[in-house]
Amino acid sequence: MLHGKKIILGITGGIAAYKSAFLVRLFVKAGAEVQVVMTPSAKEFITPVTLSALTGKPVVSEFFTANTGSWNSHVDLGLWADAMVIAPATACTIAKMATGVADNMLVTTYLSMKAPVFVAPAMDLDMMNHPSTKHNLDLLHSYGNHIIEPAVGELASHLVGKGRMEEPENIVKALDDFFSSCRDLAGRKVLVTAGPTYEKIDPVRFIGNYSSGKMGFSIAEECAARGAEVILVSGPVSLTCHNSAVKRIDVESAAQMLDAAVGEFSGCDAAVMCAAVADYCVANQASHKIKRETDDVPVIHLQKNKDIAATLGASKRQGQVLVGFALETDNEIDNAVAKLRRKNLDFIVLNSLRDPDAGFISDTNKVTVIRSTGEKLPFATKPKSLVAKDIVDIIVHDYLNEK
Repeated sequence: MLHGKKIILGITGGIAAYKSAFLVRLFVKAGAEVQVVMTPSAKEFITPVTLSALTGKPVVSEFFTANTGSWNSHVDLGLWADAMVIAPATACTIAKMATGVADNMLVTTYLSMKAPVFVAPAMDLDMMNHPSTKHNLDLLHSYGNHIIEPAVGELASHLVGKGRMEEPENIVKALDDFFSSCRDLAGRKVLVTAGPTYEKIDPVRFIGNYSSGKMGFSIAEECAARGAEVILVSGPVSLTCHNSAVKRIDVESAAQMLDAAVGEFSGCDAAVMCAAVADYCVANQASHKIKRETDDVPVIHLQKNKDIAATLGASKRQGQVLVGFALETDNEIDNAVAKLRRKNLDFIVLNSLRDPDAGFISDTNKVTVIRSTGEKLPFATKPKSLVAKDIVDIIVHDYLNEK
């Protein structure tokens, strides 16, 4: 799967840099085009001449070429690449990447990168175990970077522990596996709902909720990245889509979201109902702004909105996958299972407001997937982009591939 891929290999100043020559050779042998970007200190461990001979390209290390003054554009590199691999990644470079200290060509290229980034740490065990290093790696992970965990073995200090850069063969395999899996929704069409709905009281006021849309947008982006055509029906949010494979339909009310979802569902292979849809709308919506000075205190009469997931569940055909979400504050499992059965879902994703760093607004989430069989799959707290990957993995591997 690496044939024809454009890979930037970032090399930093650690003894494991000698392995980078082997890594370049394996990438080239797999059919990839490799551009090396080195930190100045990396050149103390392996020469640019060696790497240039292996890649067939001049090595990039400085912002300017000293003798000509020509500019090496980190922005162009970020647009060119299909993937960036930093191997070895020292504690210093990891810290700079995590905090955005753009004082060399490698870090500025990383900050401009549009493609997936893979980080292969290499350092002594005490540095690897230091809280600051762990924190910085967690930050990089939360940004969506892929961390290739170091191996346990003898280190340059002759101590034995975790900190050896993963072997080049395994780094190549990590990328090969990534590109193999990232098209597993090719030819599929997926419907995703996201965000809140607003139910008008009058022209300027509404009933709503705290949904930010982040979870639904993450699922839409994950599906699109894996090759799917995505229909994203979104309530009012301030988010944007980055993948052109996502067709976005903006709505405001639950009724509008229902119409859009029903109109698209029949042509979809899967649907993920992630939106926080209002259960009720205002039956006596005012046509003018209610004035405190002249109008009596209003009495708002509510009526039930039609359940979107249940509507789709009632029309679900053989082979379609329907996924729901449940945000609960009490009796979480029982309430989620009841929704799962009532709405004819294949599985439901439960998150609870009792969990810190989960639910609305937060960039992270902690979920439990409950299947129609009753099986429960709990997941740890993680960034919503990674929660989306877990959910899409289940849809692909446990449902679509079985049908």
